[in-house]
Amino acid sequence: MPSPRPAGQVAAVLKLGTAQTLAWASSYYLPALLAAPLAAELGMPVTRVFGAFTLALVISALVGPRAGRAIDEHGGRAVLRFTNLLFAAGLAALGLAQAEWQVWAAWALIGVAMGSGLYDAAFAALVRFYPLSARNAITGITLIAGFASTVGWPLTQWGLGAVGWRGTCLGWAALHIVLGMPLHSLLPRGRVEEAPPVRSAPDAESASNTALPSTHPAGNGVAFVLAAVFAIAWFTSTAMAAHLPLLLQAQGLSAQAALGVAMLVGPAQVAGRLLEFGFLRRAHPLLSSRFATAGHPIGVALLALGGPLGGWLFALMHGLGNGILTIAKGTLPLVVFGAAGYGERQGWLMAPARVSQAFAPVLFGLAMAHWGGHALWLTAGLGLLALALLQSLAWHMARQPRG
Repeated sequence: MPSPRPAGQVAAVLKLGTAQTLAWASSYYLPALLAAPLAAELGMPVTRVFGAFTLALVISALVGPRAGRAIDEHGGRAVLRFTNLLFAAGLAALGLAQAEWQVWAAWALIGVAMGSGLYDAAFAALVRFYPLSARNAITGITLIAGFASTVGWPLTQWGLGAVGWRGTCLGWAALHIVLGMPLHSLLPRGRVEEAPPVRSAPDAESASNTALPSTHPAGNGVAFVLAAVFAIAWFTSTAMAAHLPLLLQAQGLSAQAALGVAMLVGPAQVAGRLLEFGFLRRAHPLLSSRFATAGHPIGVALLALGGPLGGWLFALMHGLGNGILTIAKGTLPLVVFGAAGYGERQGWLMAPARVSQAFAPVLFGLAMAHWGGHALWLTAGLGLLALALLQSLAWHMARQPRG
């Protein structure tokens, strides 16, 4: 039978999920609408605004391990409240910027906030609160925050029309103070569940509902495999987010059809998270990770074979896989390594992914310039490589002695 849900866990998930929606909407999804008016007023190329955003992503990769260690040692409540101050300061600095160097400095500060206040930090906080039942809680957060672009882009667009880009930045900064900080202040002060004892060979049900330490000796080789898989996954998802409509047009779809197909990715990601929460919740995260990693290569093959219909199937498979992998990056290391030191380890595992994410739009843009629509075979090949790495990890773990 599944373990009973700890008291207050649903409330904690709602608070963290709402705070994560705010954090993602006011950082990761901000440049898409803000870059052009900001660049026009300050007289700088739009590409340099996105360059400053890339700097923020690189800084977030450097900050992640230290932020995770702080959550391991002091808990998520204090760290996440501090990140609201960082977000507010960075966004306010961006809204008040009068020169290009100030834009870069503001995004650098926002990068520190992103490295210590987005999904990895929220996952680490949950693992510290609920080391026995964090998997479903992690899924719950991603279900809520999966609508960050759905909420954030309309709010940013409304702000641009009502108060301009400066007022919009200051508005997002204020929300971190009046909404984000109170939500984080209401989180538990310490561990709610006792840390799990070392036990032997968890079955599929216990693996899905608990954070039991791995019964396999998971060393640096396993960490390298997971870091590589996450880096590939985040390179592909960011490349698709930046280039998908034009990429689909290069595959022969009309501009209208390409936009419609691209818009399907978001709902498909949410569907993937619902699939993980429902059908796959009893499966070991290594199984759901392999299923998800195969989604993009299968989608590319369907696009190549299916013409216009293949485009819709591609968006569905890519979105499903990407949605499940967002959860797997939190749950797979938890089951493989256990809850001890989760925050710092998660920071190191995700550092390569953040760097690959930062440079994905530029690198995949170069691939498109050389290969056109055939650039999709690059990401398909990377997806197959990630799948092979996960399969080798499954074989490795199956051969290790349990106990």
